[in-house]
Amino acid sequence: MSESRLGSTTRDFFTGAGLLGRGLGLVLRSPRLLGLGLLPALIAGALYTAALITLITFIGDVAAAVTWFADDWSTVWRDLLRLIAGGAVLGLAGLLGVLTFTAVTLLIGDPFYEKISGLVERRYGGVPDEVEVPLWQSLRRSLTDSVRLIALSVVVGIPLFAAGFIPVVGQTVVPVIGGAVGGWLLALELTGVPFEKRGKRLRDRRVHLRERRPLALGYGVAVFVCFLIPLGAVLLMPAAVAGAALLSRKVLGLPTGVTTTPSL
Repeated sequence: MSESRLGSTTRDFFTGAGLLGRGLGLVLRSPRLLGLGLLPALIAGALYTAALITLITFIGDVAAAVTWFADDWSTVWRDLLRLIAGGAVLGLAGLLGVLTFTAVTLLIGDPFYEKISGLVERRYGGVPDEVEVPLWQSLRRSLTDSVRLIALSVVVGIPLFAAGFIPVVGQTVVPVIGGAVGGWLLALELTGVPFEKRGKRLRDRRVHLRERRPLALGYGVAVFVCFLIPLGAVLLMPAAVAGAALLSRKVLGLPTGVTTTPSL
C-alpha cells in the first residue's frame, strides 16, 4: 500500500470514528433525541445485565464444561486452561452481546430510532426520494436482517472463541480481529434505518459500506469499543443511531454539512 493510500485510509478510519462523536453532539444538544433513544436501550440493557451477571456467576462451571477433556490433567495445567477458557467465553459473550444487544434494541425501539435518524437527515438536507415503508413491514425486514447478522456473528465468533485458547495470540491478536469484525457488523446493523428509507436492503448496505470500508470500520469499531464499556451501549445508543445516519449519507455521497436547522 502506497504512503498516500495509507494516509487516505487512516484519515477515513478516524473520520468514521468521529461520526460517533458527531452523533453524540447532536443528541446531547437535544433532550428530545436523547429521551427517544434511551428508553428502548434501558429495557434491553436490563435484560442483558441480568444475563451477564448470570454468566459471570457460573463462569467456573461453564469453563469446566467446555474443557471437559482436561479433567484428568494436573491441577496447574487444568486450572490454567480453564482460566483461559473462562476469558475466551467472556470474550465471545462480549462480542455476541454487543451485536445482539444492538439488534434487540433496534427491534424494541424501531419507531424511536427511525424518528432520530429522520430528524438527523432533515438537518443535513433530508432523504431524496424517500420510500415510505409501513411499520409492520419495516419491523419484519429489520427482524430478518438482524437474524442474518446475528447468525453471521455466531459463525465468525466460534473460530474466534477457539483461537482464544492460543496463548498470547488469543489475548492480543484475537481481540483486535474481534473488534474489527464486530465493528463491521455494527456498521451494517446500525445503518439499517437510513438505507431502509431509501428502499435499500442488507445486500445494498454491504455494497455501499464496502466501497468506503475504512470509513465504515472507523465508525463501527468506535461504537464497538464504546459499547464494551459498562452502560456504554445503553447511554450511547441514541448517538450511535445519529452517527449511523451521518455514515449512510457519507457512503451514499450526500452532504453532511448543515443545510437546514430543524428543531431536533
